[in-house]
Amino acid sequence: MNKILYISSEAFPLIKTGGLGDVAGSLPVALCKQSQDVRLLLPAYPEVLHNIAKSKIIATGAYYNLSARILETRLPGSNVIVWLVDCPAAFNRPGGPYTDHHGQPRHDNALRFAIFCHAAVDIALGRLALDWQPDVAHCNDWQSGLVPALLSLHAKRPSTIFTIHNLAYQGIFDRRTFIDLHLPEELWHIDGLEFYDQFSFIKGGLAYADKITTVSPRYAEEILRPEYGDGLDGLLNSRQQDLSGIMNGIDERQWNPGTDQHLKQKYNRRSLAKKSLNKSDLQQYFSLPVDDSIVMIGMISRLVEQKGLDIILESLATLVTYPVQLMILGTGETHYEIELSEWAQRYPEQFKVTIGYNESLAHKIEAGSDIYLMPSTFEPCGLNQLYSLCYGTLPVVTPVGGLADSVTDASEENIKNQTANGFILKERSAVALLAAIQHALALYQQPKIWRQLQVNAMSGDFSWKVSAERYIALYQQTLDERA
Repeated sequence: MNKILYISSEAFPLIKTGGLGDVAGSLPVALCKQSQDVRLLLPAYPEVLHNIAKSKIIATGAYYNLSARILETRLPGSNVIVWLVDCPAAFNRPGGPYTDHHGQPRHDNALRFAIFCHAAVDIALGRLALDWQPDVAHCNDWQSGLVPALLSLHAKRPSTIFTIHNLAYQGIFDRRTFIDLHLPEELWHIDGLEFYDQFSFIKGGLAYADKITTVSPRYAEEILRPEYGDGLDGLLNSRQQDLSGIMNGIDERQWNPGTDQHLKQKYNRRSLAKKSLNKSDLQQYFSLPVDDSIVMIGMISRLVEQKGLDIILESLATLVTYPVQLMILGTGETHYEIELSEWAQRYPEQFKVTIGYNESLAHKIEAGSDIYLMPSTFEPCGLNQLYSLCYGTLPVVTPVGGLADSVTDASEENIKNQTANGFILKERSAVALLAAIQHALALYQQPKIWRQLQVNAMSGDFSWKVSAERYIALYQQTLDERA
């Protein structure tokens, strides 16, 4: 049994803005089931404090002359112990965990997450008299990037793992911020926290962690290339022997069509005929014509360029001439929200857009759709294509990152050998997107083949058990190497 301090800036169901929240709410649970002794460390945002049943103070401290407490609670619906860094001056404020009410990054994010990292380091080094000290500190994304850097200055320290969920978010601040945070000067150099004369949180993880992981094998390869490396491909190539990709799993407590409480009709791959009841329920929900012969296309996404919104908008004039119904749920950049809403107003019998996020509706869209749209520019792992596969909703994707690792194109050969489970664009363009959808529509008219594609999709093992076993092996490898 290893002692794992799992450090994340969000974790579902306590707080979530994206895939990191899903992972941090699921992987620690899976690790516990594999007999690992895990503590999940989070900032005590107001939403987190609101979502916990009870807590107790287990330690106190001060960072940058601001008082902080460590609170202990449990991750709802699990046995995972959660420790919260409760520093009201840093975290007790309205808005999201990283942005204010206007969607702008908080002006003091560097200070806020430096406090979080210092608290993590104190726990990792046994400074808070908690009677528990980790063997491994597992850090996630830039908000915890200072932890491996600060721990590297200590001979007796836990092993460190740093997981990249999205390299595009790096936590870049100016040199003055580094000085104001009183960080050790020996960390300021080109192979340390300095990044083109700026201060990079994420480099703390990439340069100093014992091992680096990404959330899919393909993404681990892609970020070694300039087009995906966001200026860090040189550093990552120098760490290539310590870099690996472990595919995310999905939380089967939340995403399972056989037990999903949000659905009109539960189903599994042996009762796939029942899936159509969720389609008609969704058509009724959106006041669309109830017709099973019409292919329903769903998308649940941040409305940003990364998710392929540019080529989707370019495709719409042609797509609305097809026998399809399209529904999009999400929020993001204002111009995308406006353009999509205008298209929906023009074609109310075919196109529905819901701006915002609705957990129950997300489940209904996954179950009720025939096709799931995900033509991302890049996708470190992606979870919605995994949910879609699990629900027998066939993904239309670009061949990048975790999409390429999880979706097998419905080519003639792959259909014959029963490995096909979705549709992959030949290139990232509106023309290729429309061609993939046309191919899907043609196969939908062949019920026997379509049913086999759905069975293939639902037969995959996307549980966290497999991923957790790979992380445990990596923990052990790191501990053995350091020993």
